[in-house]
This record gives sequence, C-alpha cells and structure tokens, in this order.
Amino acid sequence: MTKENQIELDLIAKLCDLKYTHRPDIHDRATLEANFREKFQALNRVTLTDGEFSRLLDEIVTPDVFTAAQTLRTRNAFTREDGTPLNYTLVNIDDWCKNTFEVVNQLRINTDYSHHRFDVILLINGVPVVQIELKTLGINPRRAIEQIVEYKNDVGNGFTRTLLCFMQLFIVSNKHSTYYFANNNARHFSFNADERFLPIYQHAAPDNAKITGLDEFAEAFLAKCTLGQMISRYMVLVASEQKLLMMRPYQIYAVKNIVKCIDENSGNGYVWHTTGSGKTLTSFKASTLLKANPAIEKCLFVVDRKDLDRQTREEFNRFQEGCVEANTNTGALVQRLISDDAADKVIVCTIQKLGLALDENSKRNKSREKRGLATYADQLEALRDKRMVFIFDECHRSQFGENHQAIKAFFPKAQLFGFTGTPIFEENATYKQISGEEKTLKTTQDLFQQSLHEYTISDAIEDRNVLKFHVDYYKPDGKNPPKPGEPLAKRAIVDAILAKHDAATGGRKFNAIFATASINDAIEYHALFEQVQAEIMRADPAYQPLNIAAVFSPPGDVSADVRQIQEDLPNELEDNKEEPDTKKAALAAIIASYNARFGTNHRIEEFDLYYQDVQQRIKDQQWPEADLRKAAPHVAQHKLDITIVVDMLLTGFDSKYLNTLYVDKNLKHHGLIQAFSRTNRVLNDTKPFGHILDFRGQQDAVDAAITLFSGAKGESARQIWLVDKAPAVIDKLQDAKAALQSFMEAHGLSGEPEEIAKLKGDEARIGFVKAFKDVQKLQTQLDQYTDLTPEQQATIQTILPPDELNAFRGQYLETAKRLRDERAAVGDHAGDEKSEEMEQLDFEFVLFASATIDYDYIMKLIADFSTRKPGRATMSREQLVSLIAADAKFIDEREDITDYVMSLQAGEGLDEAAIHKGYQRFKAAKAARELAELSAKHGLSLEALQGFVDGVLARHIFDGEQLTELLAPLELGWKARAQKELALMSDLVPLLKKRAGGREISGLQAYED
Repeated sequence: MTKENQIELDLIAKLCDLKYTHRPDIHDRATLEANFREKFQALNRVTLTDGEFSRLLDEIVTPDVFTAAQTLRTRNAFTREDGTPLNYTLVNIDDWCKNTFEVVNQLRINTDYSHHRFDVILLINGVPVVQIELKTLGINPRRAIEQIVEYKNDVGNGFTRTLLCFMQLFIVSNKHSTYYFANNNARHFSFNADERFLPIYQHAAPDNAKITGLDEFAEAFLAKCTLGQMISRYMVLVASEQKLLMMRPYQIYAVKNIVKCIDENSGNGYVWHTTGSGKTLTSFKASTLLKANPAIEKCLFVVDRKDLDRQTREEFNRFQEGCVEANTNTGALVQRLISDDAADKVIVCTIQKLGLALDENSKRNKSREKRGLATYADQLEALRDKRMVFIFDECHRSQFGENHQAIKAFFPKAQLFGFTGTPIFEENATYKQISGEEKTLKTTQDLFQQSLHEYTISDAIEDRNVLKFHVDYYKPDGKNPPKPGEPLAKRAIVDAILAKHDAATGGRKFNAIFATASINDAIEYHALFEQVQAEIMRADPAYQPLNIAAVFSPPGDVSADVRQIQEDLPNELEDNKEEPDTKKAALAAIIASYNARFGTNHRIEEFDLYYQDVQQRIKDQQWPEADLRKAAPHVAQHKLDITIVVDMLLTGFDSKYLNTLYVDKNLKHHGLIQAFSRTNRVLNDTKPFGHILDFRGQQDAVDAAITLFSGAKGESARQIWLVDKAPAVIDKLQDAKAALQSFMEAHGLSGEPEEIAKLKGDEARIGFVKAFKDVQKLQTQLDQYTDLTPEQQATIQTILPPDELNAFRGQYLETAKRLRDERAAVGDHAGDEKSEEMEQLDFEFVLFASATIDYDYIMKLIADFSTRKPGRATMSREQLVSLIAADAKFIDEREDITDYVMSLQAGEGLDEAAIHKGYQRFKAAKAARELAELSAKHGLSLEALQGFVDGVLARHIFDGEQLTELLAPLELGWKARAQKELALMSDLVPLLKKRAGGREISGLQAYED
C-alpha cells in the first residue's frame, strides 16, 4: 500500500512540474509570515516596518471566513505610521495568473490552543489558500473531510488566529479518490444530526467524466492559472448568507462556453442542465462576467411569470447584494434599458414585460402614441444596433415563441442563450408551445442553434447530485387489468395509496404529491380520502389518519398574483371554464378543511397565500413533530402527508423530504421527467431513491422519456435511472446477512444478536459495525419498496425476523457508541492501523432512527404497559426495552429509559402525564445518586461538586481554575493534587458528556486525551 508520505512526495513533484515553487524552508508560523511579508511588499511596492507589518496582520487576520474571502479579492486600505494611506491587495487581483504559486508541506501551526500539522498547503503570493489532506489508500476520503470539519471547528485552531484564515478550498485525496470543498464559517461547515453533508465536489472533464486520481486532478485543477480562475471567478460569495459557494464543474464549463461564444460573437446557444442542478447560479455567474465586457451594451436575464421574476431576483441578490433591481412595470424596464448607469447593465425582467415593450400594437404603446409621447419601441430605437445579450431561464415557458420573434426582429445584433432542464426535441415538440409564427422553429436546437454544454439527469444520478427512481406500476387484482393509460377506479387507488403510503415514505419520514388528471378528479379524491379514512378510524380507533391537502388554481375572477401563477397552467385554465361555480365551492371547502386541521385562516380570495402555506408545510416535513408542536402548541396537526395536485408543484418545486409521487394522469416526455424529479433530491441513506407509484401502467412512456433525456448515455439509461428490482435487492440482503453470519462464526460466536457483546477488541467491533451497516442499508431500501409480493415479504422476514433485526440494531448502537466515544478520547494522536480503521468509520446513526418512534411515542407505549393488565399491553417489557435500544434517537438516554421501564409494574395504572413526570423524577433521583456517590468517593462536598457540574453544563466550558477551587479544601500537595485531579476527571468526563446530551464542552479534550 502506498504510504501517506509517498503520496505527499509524489504530489509535490507533480506540482513542481506544474511550475509551483517548493518551499521546504516554510515549516512554521514565523517562516510563513516572513514569506507573506516579502511577497506583500513586492506586490504593493512598499517596505513595511516591523510595527506596521504586525499591525497589518492584526487587521487582516480574522476568524470570519467570509470577511477574509472578501479581503483576499478586493483592494484594501491601511494607514502607515507616518499617517499616509496605503491601498493594497494581498494578491494580484487583476490577473491571478501573475501571482507567485508555492507549495509547502508538513507545516506546523502552534497557537494557544492548537498544535496542528498540515500535509500540503498551496500559497498564492504567500497567502495560504488551499489545504490538501492526504490519506493512505483505502481510507474513505469522507472521513478525512469530517476530520477537517472537526478540527476547523475546534476552539482556538490555526484558522482563526493566523494567515490560515484565508483558506479558500480544502482538497482530500487517497491518491485514487479526490474531493474538494469550500471553506466556510461554522454554520455552513458541519455535519448535522441528520448527516446532511456540506457540499463536496469531484472534478470532471467537459463531458462530465470524473477526474478522481490525484495526478490527473492536479493537472486539470491545480495548474496555476486554472487554480487562480477557480478561486477568483468560479467561487461565489453569497452575501446574504455570508457563505462561500464553489461552482460545480458542469456550471463552470457552461459559463466558459457562453463567455467564449460572446467574445467570438458566434451566434446563439443553449445549456441543457437537468432539473435541480443549479441553473440560476450558472446564469448569474455568466451575467456578472458579462458586466465587465465593454463590447456588450446590456445583458437581460429573462424569466417567465412574476413570482419567478421575484424568486430569481432574490436569488441573484443572494449571490451579490443589490446587484439586480426590481422592475415594477414596463416603463421602468424601458428606462433601465436606455440608462447608462453601470447598475443597469444586468437586468432581470419577465418575458411578458419585454414583450409589451417591443409590441408596437400593445395598448400601452397605442395610448402613449395618442398622447403624443414616444412609444417604448421609439425609446428603445437607440439600442437597435447595439450588442445585447439575452439569457432565458427555463427557455420553453408559455410565451416564449412570439417574444423570440420580436426580440430577433428588434435587436438584430442580439445573442440569445437559453437554459433548460428538459430540451425540446422532434419527439416532444408541440408547435404551439414554442414557435410563434414560424412553424419551422420547433426544437431547442432550431431556436438556439447550438448546444453549449450538457449535464443530463443521467450525469446527475451518477454524481449522486440526484437520486435514482423506483417505479412501481400498480397492477390491480382481477382478470381484466386496464390498458396502459386507462384510469382505474378511484376507490381502488385510494385504498392502494393508504395501504402503501407508510412503506413508500419510510414510516412517514417523507411526504408525497398525488398528480391527478383534472380538477374534478382532484376534488373527488380529496373527498374520497376523507371518507375512506373515517371508515378506517371507525374500525380501528388507534389508526393515525394521513393529512391530505389539495391545490389547483381557483376559477373565476382572481387576483393579479394568481393570474400570474395560472399563466403556466393552461390545462387548469381550460378545465376551469366548465362549471366554475361548482369548482370554486369545492376549493373553498377544501381550504376550510385545511384551516380546521392546521389552525390557519386562508381564503380562496387570497389563494396564493394558501398555496405558499402548503409549499412551506411540505418542506416542514424535515422537522420532528415535537419541534413543530413546540412552535405551535394550540394546533392539532402540523405536517402534510399527501398533497393532491393537477399541474401545480409538478415543476420547479423542491423539497428533500418529499420522496413519493402518486400518478393518476397520463404523463410523457419532459412533463414526466419534471414530475418525477420532484422526488429525487438527495438527503442521506434513509432516502435511497425517489419513489413513483403509477396507476396508469405507463411503462412505455417512462422508457421513452428515459431514452430521450439521457443524452449520450441513452443505451445504458435504464440501469442508471432505475434502482434494482426487489428480487435483486433481496439477494443482496441475503448475501449481507450471510456475510454477517460468517463474521460472527469467524469470531467463535453463534448467530444470536446478544453474542455481539462477547466480541473482543476494537478490530472485531469495527468489523461488526461495517457488516451490520450493510445489512441495515439494504433493509431500509426494501422497507420502502411498495411492490413486494407476499412471497417476497415472507423471504425478507425469514432472512431477518423483526425481533432479530431490532436486537441487532440495539447491539449495533451499543457497539457504535462505544467506538465513537473511544475515537473521541483518542483524538488526533494515534497513528497505528487500528486507529486508521477507527478514523474512517462512518456510523450513519441516521439509518437507525425511526421517524415514528420518538420520545412521546415511547412514553405512550410505557403508559400502555402500565395501564393494561399483565400480558395485555401492546408490548411486553422486553419488547419495549428492545425497541428503545434499537433506535439511535435514544443512544445517550437509553440506559435511563430502560432502567425506568424495568422499575415499573405492569398494570400499575399510570397515565401518560404520570409516566412523563415519573421519568423526570427518576432521572433526577438517579443523577443525584450518581453525584452523591462521586462526592463520597473523592471526599468532596456534594454541594460544591453539584455547583461545579452545573456551572460547566450551563456554559459548556470546562474551567481549570474552578476545578482548582473545587479541590482546594482537600489541602493536597502538588503531586497528590495532580493524581486526585486525574482520578476525579476520569469519573467526571463521562458524566459531563452524558448530561451535555451530545453538545461539545470546550476544554474537556485535555482530560479525554
């Protein structure tokens, strides 16, 4: 195996080939600062005194990553000792290629709290901007990333007090696998409880092929000018969030090609970037780079619909505050178009307003003519021969066709660029949709001449930027199944959805959209769900009904905001022409039912507020029910399980916690892809795929859409897009369980879960964690399959019966917790192979936390156990304990809850409130006992020890001076005092960590090591 230091030497040799200067003489803070001083003085043609340089460092070094990133990119001011101003830059910001590029390795940075060594650091003009962390082959780079995050968030680390604050990028590699990610302040730079990951990237070639080997990566990404461009042009500083964003490779290639096309004046072009790939950021970057191009008069970013206009403007202003102003009306747009102000060079506007400005026959223009005023078209005449750039977001929206003609006619020198997630080809072209007067302009290629870059859904799935799909083509029982595309009976569909919803959504961890064919269908389904669920509740009072909402555009006279929404929903508009009063009454009843359930007061007259509330509630799925209840305790319900739609929400709506689409309408081509893509945003391993349950037997339509939108990968598209069928996953589960069995036998154990406790040594425990996690991942995947036959379900139960699975999960959590605590205690010190194994362990606790089993649920079950006669409760004492032990949410509290359950008597008759209070009393008494035993063991006053512990937990800071005060009454000599301190802390550290509930206590590290 190639050792880490050999990988490091090879990389340095490679960087020297790329004309970096290796600086082995820079090995600590002093030499790093001396080199920076020399480079700074040369660049700014100045000689600083020692006092001035020291003051400069004080001014520029900051713990705030965002401020440092701005300082690195701008011209700054400094007052010299004689009072004269010095305007300086840290690097040559006009031409980043003209900076000096150096590489240092094994740099040690010592601060008050930190003694850390860095593998490789790249300096631009003496400023450390890239840190490269290397691992031996086989170590998962994800663990290296986690280490960087842990270290960087450590109190007093080198990044807050030294020139390392200018770090822009981190790169991790084990020679064969290389990732990079942007530096950020702590709130944008962490793993959270759900293991949602900070954005990491792999580099890729223009054809989206991955560049993962370290040598190839260095060649493609670290060449001096390329790295300078990556940092100066292709990182975005998001002002509103104080966040650094790295553009993805495909975004960079698209921007480069647009800019090249404009520089060479080589016609129009389109960018095919799939849904969910960040088109707004790409177009923003293209338009800001055009700001600096003197040959371009104006750049218009053209969107459809008012709400999209607002959304895009907010998004642009998020990337750079105040960079885009609102155009409230067509007159304001015309004024900005003819303005010479630099702030008016890039304009976001809607296609509708642009159309009105250019249309000689519009009412507005005719009225201006009558009043003897210049028409908009007259005012814009001066721009006719200027070079204009139009960038169209989602370039196949409703009014594109005729406006395309008008723009081409009015601005003959204009260049047009379009972004689309679903291009129009011959196969899915509808002339009416995009072509205006000329029937020849049917496809995206016709309209925009050339493709500038493609990043298809196949590429995005391979990159894990979006998930694969699991499509369940529902087959009703009976001898005469309907033909493809034919509707089934609505009652059968509602029954099927209610039967399958919990499985599809991982026990309601996620939620669903139900796409119906017409407004009448949506109304009928909403009523049916209410009726059927009421029937189920009468038969089974314990049934928890699903929360159902419906959204479709209201008929009749509506507000301007709603009209804007409706422009993109031609089917609903058409639908609403029939029996509008009946539909309006039905929608009012649906909103009233929603208000009753969620404690809201929406009205049909303000439909857009209701629509926004529904969208927010779908997104609120991410929060635990207990948190939502705390925020609104008076409301009966907080979450939405299923939202019934006709056309709304099927394009453009994003939520990571939406994983299921039920389909009872005919979909095809781009409409099908857009609808499916609502479900496949990446979260973590609890969401293995986007789930589609199709009630219209549309397999041919799905296959056709997959082939059409897969770009060059058409042949292998099905393998890329669709998850394995159930039998293949069951086979994998069988293999994973057999591997777990073999592992246990190899360690002299029978196959029983409780035997895991007998495993000796960390190596064996690590082996178990890896083996069982493979089993759990496959089990999670199969749990969400809705098309399992009774035989397949029986097979899964045979491989791993529920009680055995729960028992194994409990053993896993026990073992993982032990290893996790041990890893935290070892810290950064050990370098042997076992600690390397331990370092790369990714416990993925999120796989072991149920959405439905929370603290309240457990308390309910305990109350049930207490109130029923022995043997009559939903669960026995043993099953309750096993359930608690198998869920990661209780990992730090399971011992207390288990002890409490063991102390109760079956049939004792305590209700839920009494159980809650009893548990709090039980915990308080147990905590008091633990502390009393500790104070007695160490000869300390209980009151003083309680005060000390309370003080640490209140501030989450461990203060050594207060420890000295606590031990002072013992009047020990220095040697005995040091021994007493270590003995006391070995008992106190676990107690403090447990009571901190997972929150870090600063300063405790010294005793853990």
